[in-house]
Amino acid sequence: MIEKYQEQFSRLKFESNQPGVLEVIFSGPNLNAVDEATHSEIPAVWPVIDSDPEVRAVIVRGEGKAFSAGGDFGLIDKQIEDYEFRMRIMRESKELFYNLVNCSKPIISAIHGPAVGAGLVVALMADISIAAHDARIIDGHTRLGVAAGDHAVVWALFCGIPKAKYLLLTCKEISGQAAEQAGLVSLSVPKEELLDTAREVAGGLAEGAQEAIRWTKYSLNEWYRQNSAIFDVGLGLEFMGFGGPDVVEGVASHRERRKPVFTGVPQ
Repeated sequence: MIEKYQEQFSRLKFESNQPGVLEVIFSGPNLNAVDEATHSEIPAVWPVIDSDPEVRAVIVRGEGKAFSAGGDFGLIDKQIEDYEFRMRIMRESKELFYNLVNCSKPIISAIHGPAVGAGLVVALMADISIAAHDARIIDGHTRLGVAAGDHAVVWALFCGIPKAKYLLLTCKEISGQAAEQAGLVSLSVPKEELLDTAREVAGGLAEGAQEAIRWTKYSLNEWYRQNSAIFDVGLGLEFMGFGGPDVVEGVASHRERRKPVFTGVPQ
């Protein structure tokens, strides 16, 4: 099972530790930051998994000290500088959302350490999201100087508009334990129990009634489909921001480890 995935997707790692369960692993430098090649692979892997009869459940997790630290500076810089590239990344972001929604196999995320950006989209949109108590869940879009477009509809559906606005507008970090209390993740467990818990859940789903599980997931994901217009608008507004002045200052302030001074004209 593993070899065919590893041949096709060189930026992700794969393991199979239980019958019918595929583990998709974020693995890379800078706390599994997402570079250009990885950003292309993350949406592309889900249709392949969906069509694989050997896979009945999926665990997605991060290697080392983090789930994923989000997009790296190279990915962000190129979006700012290159309109054609920016549109490609927007298309991939849209595909990630819809490919996760339409993948029939149940997906379980095991979230530890920092979880940010595109990696966090996968973590939260997993059918069952399990976070370590001390996981650090952060959406930093507005701190970067762009709209939190690909997160807005997801967070609002999960924890309600008031909490989503507070977390997305302020970029406040939330722990895995607090995220469970807010309804942002399915479950929070001590860090040392995280992977075992995820594997237990995945194993149970892999042994369950596949048609019943998949059609239940399909039905529940109608909430995403019903609200897909909100996602599409938010994503467009986010990528419009990559052509503005605030994101340049946001990136510079991150690099220089200082407070940003945004000068973009409010719309």
